[in-house]
Amino acid sequence: MTYSMNIIKKVPPKVRKHLSADALFSTVHGSFGKIVDHRTNPTISLADSLMSAFAVFSLKDPSLLAFDERRRSGDPNLHSIYKIGSVPCDSRMREIVDKVDPKDLGDAFKNIFNQLQKGKALEPFEYMDGCYLLSLDGTGYFSSGKIKSGACMMKTNKKTGKVTYYQQMLGGSIVHPDFKEVIPLNPEMIIKQDGETKNDCERNAAKRFFEKLRQDHPRLPLIIIEDGLSSNAPHIKDLNRHNLNFILGAKPGDHKFLFSYVASAHEDGKVTEIRCADPKDPKITHFFRFINNVPLNASNQDTLINFLEYQEITPKKTSTFSWVTNFTITSENVFKIMRGGRARWKIENETFNTLKNQGYHLEHNYGLGKKHLSENFGRLTMLAFLVDQVQQLCCALFFAIWKKYKSKRSLWEKIRFLFHSFLFDSMEDLYRALLIGIKRKPVELID
Repeated sequence: MTYSMNIIKKVPPKVRKHLSADALFSTVHGSFGKIVDHRTNPTISLADSLMSAFAVFSLKDPSLLAFDERRRSGDPNLHSIYKIGSVPCDSRMREIVDKVDPKDLGDAFKNIFNQLQKGKALEPFEYMDGCYLLSLDGTGYFSSGKIKSGACMMKTNKKTGKVTYYQQMLGGSIVHPDFKEVIPLNPEMIIKQDGETKNDCERNAAKRFFEKLRQDHPRLPLIIIEDGLSSNAPHIKDLNRHNLNFILGAKPGDHKFLFSYVASAHEDGKVTEIRCADPKDPKITHFFRFINNVPLNASNQDTLINFLEYQEITPKKTSTFSWVTNFTITSENVFKIMRGGRARWKIENETFNTLKNQGYHLEHNYGLGKKHLSENFGRLTMLAFLVDQVQQLCCALFFAIWKKYKSKRSLWEKIRFLFHSFLFDSMEDLYRALLIGIKRKPVELID
């Protein structure tokens, strides 16, 4: 049952016109509207079907059944806020979205990113030498011992013989050490590729990710930050080929030659060492050790990198980190490189942890489908997260209601409640109602 309502008239925080939720929903809908629909005489447009699926993840509905109950109740906000003409039932939605080529969803990410650039909202994320930090890592989003599809990879437990079917994604987010917000890009799925019998892997997914990244953003200056698995010669050559800077983790166990080389160079006095107290906390000491133009490993001595080892020393413990980078390391930029390398964790905490534990239900199985359903749902989840992160970064109204309700989960619950209970002309009006309140007077029932 949906009611009309009146919002208490107070001046709310300002909303940036082209970066508001409503403007971004229009951008997403417009992107979907440009995808070619190869069906003959469809009763529900492809744009409406994709926008309905997007609304599932935007509203953080726990299941397609919950969304379908919303559809059956004739929720008018799906039309007024998400601009959906005809809302498909859950089974019809699965059928349509399953057949959409995942590549066609990329423009929605790119168009929102372009809006960020035009609105100069990306500028604060500039980190070093005019570049942005792009943190990259893989995560699982489906796993089952019974359910599978043709896109699922498979692993067998050697002791028990138990088979697990799973799918993963390689996610990339623009991050900054000083910001909680992240800007996720179009992810690359780590799934069994068409025509392949072997499992996919993160390294192959990274190759595809970089190709698409440079197709969408050919001149975007980036610094790729990744964990220790990435600091290998083939991967570094891929980064160089795509004109991507890098700060990659490096561990002694994986790079015995490199660490031995640095130790010998240290004995010869070729390694620079810097020790300094933290300017904000005198109990913390920073210790840096670096050397430039050294071979990555014995078999790739033509692959030269710059090596940095860092220790954070406190009275209780000493934490040690090390990286390889293409930036020439100096006493002036060593602290900046260290902070950039340590920002890698934001892809795990600020991206994947949020998607899995703050209401986005990333690991929930909304359906595997026969072709691309699970992959497309994964991308739409990330797209909804992107819209929310832009709101968190750019919309004072959104930030105010988040602060009011303290947690994201609580905020999503309040949004779903008002969305189901009252008729709104826009998401901005719904945000205002959450922040300021609704007049306490009888309301008119909408048939």
